[in-house]
Amino acid sequence: MRFLLSPALFTALAVGLAGCTQPSPAPTAGGTAGQPADPAAEAGPAPGSGQGTVTIAGDDAAEDIQQWTPPRVDRQGRTLAQLRRAAEQAFAQGHLYEDGDAAVPLWLAVQEEEPDDRQARQGLQRAKQKLLQQADALLQRPLQQREALAEAGRQALVLLTLAPKDEKVRALQGRVETAQRVVAYNRAGEDDLRADRIGEAGDGAIGNFREALALDPKNRRARQGLAAAESGLIRRAEDAARIRDFASAGAWLAEASKVRDSSPTIADAFERIEQIRAAALVQLRDGGLHDLTTPQGLKPAREKLAEALRIALPGDAVVAQLRERIELATHYGSFRPGQVFSDALRDGGRGPQMIVVPHGGFQMGASDTEPGATDAERPSHYVRFERGFAMAITEITVGDFERYVKATNARPRATRRGHSVVYDERSGNFIRRSGVDWRSDYDGGRALGNSPVMHVSVRDAENYATWLSEQTGRSYRLPSEAEFEYAMRAGSSGRYPWGDAGLPPEGSGNYTGSKDASPSGRHWHNAFVGYGDGWWGPAPVASFQANGFGLHDMGGNLSEWVADCWHASYRRAPADGVAWFNPGCRSRVIRGGNWANAPEQTRAAWRQSQDSDTTNARIGFRLVRGI
Repeated sequence: MRFLLSPALFTALAVGLAGCTQPSPAPTAGGTAGQPADPAAEAGPAPGSGQGTVTIAGDDAAEDIQQWTPPRVDRQGRTLAQLRRAAEQAFAQGHLYEDGDAAVPLWLAVQEEEPDDRQARQGLQRAKQKLLQQADALLQRPLQQREALAEAGRQALVLLTLAPKDEKVRALQGRVETAQRVVAYNRAGEDDLRADRIGEAGDGAIGNFREALALDPKNRRARQGLAAAESGLIRRAEDAARIRDFASAGAWLAEASKVRDSSPTIADAFERIEQIRAAALVQLRDGGLHDLTTPQGLKPAREKLAEALRIALPGDAVVAQLRERIELATHYGSFRPGQVFSDALRDGGRGPQMIVVPHGGFQMGASDTEPGATDAERPSHYVRFERGFAMAITEITVGDFERYVKATNARPRATRRGHSVVYDERSGNFIRRSGVDWRSDYDGGRALGNSPVMHVSVRDAENYATWLSEQTGRSYRLPSEAEFEYAMRAGSSGRYPWGDAGLPPEGSGNYTGSKDASPSGRHWHNAFVGYGDGWWGPAPVASFQANGFGLHDMGGNLSEWVADCWHASYRRAPADGVAWFNPGCRSRVIRGGNWANAPEQTRAAWRQSQDSDTTNARIGFRLVRGI
């Protein structure tokens, strides 16, 4: 901004208001480096000079305020002493700048005649301080009413004219301009609210009120505006819920929740919408259950279930009642989802405990943006199981496998070969060790009967499944990759079996944690920092919490063989969840993390190729059974 002032008056103002000592000589024509050629370019206007170009105005300003021009002082017959006394009297009365009888114009008139006048310089300094205080008080007035803002703007222009380089003056000018912008944003937001332009996309009322708060975070008018915008979005949510458009209701409520932090009205609105949802679901359930009592009622019951599923939140108990009744007949035969059972063996024993996994669908594999994912885990694709299946609740144990070996006189791969890969405590590495087979633990010692069996090849696992099928008369087999990942995710879709959290939930499984320690005090170099499960090596089965489908150790303890042959990607993979198998293939797949792998290998989508003859202390298996 430019102000016009005579060189003499500029020098006086610089000395009197900016706190300088004595002014430097005026620069020569053209100026010098770092200085303006014309001092008037940095000064304010002399009394009585023409109008300037600065305008401070806004929609809420009382008037457009042009650059302040000091009013002319009637000096007819008045001495400097009289002007000084008049200025002091005006200052005492708070009459600072409004006309030619105000303190500031009078002192400027004295300085125009006597640039070095000490009393005028001191008076102007006091006037500046007084104006700063008054303007600050005006800006603090509740709601920054338009009259107060306009007056503060005028005072800022006076100060800017008197002390254009003063930091406090510049700061005040900035505050005034900011306040005017805040008022303008608030008025625009209120206009938007009246026109129902709430602005959930970031524009409209919400956008304007947020712009105001960005300038003035404590502005009450803007905060009240956001509260009104929030109420408008809540009203839309409730209207949508009444016509069973709960997706839109949820979307509107989600938008409302973004308007203000921790607003209690959101929780109240959520409760009201959930009451509407609950009443609709009860009506649909009761109608569907009645349909199932009629000969041709399955189709209309399914239609009501579809409507209930459309509007229900995941896990709704009322919908579950209707769905369970329909699914029992359609998808599970004589079983129920979540039912636990074990089949009797011909030799009088019992097979492994199984649990019925619910039918359904999921997105298999890793997304294009998942950290740590490889091309072998892509493309992500949808898989659906039209019928449920039963899966072993735990990994097959040493005791389970021992029954098979004794009954068939089997010689599993590691027994025939005479060695397997174990963890060596001395070196901290995995090494091949003689005399290790299915009876051995992770370090080559004797395994407990309830430990997951390891040191078995995929052929050994398939042979066990064949024997179990013969013993029970049921069809046991290794799970497909899709079945394993579906069961491991258990309804979740995050990066890890437990979701997207970077740290496993306490007690959720046997993973590599930084708090875990080997018998000699070794720690993992690549582990979940801050996690510890108390085990170095596989834990006895079911030592940790079951997942959402009632299955233990799907994402930890041991990695597990599945039925599929290895394929370098999921291109052309089956969409129905069956195993992708090529007769004669030697490269097979293991799934699920284990007690000694990197956190990235604990991801739900992680998969790895293994030779079918591989045996080691990190791989076991479990079975599935048709129902």
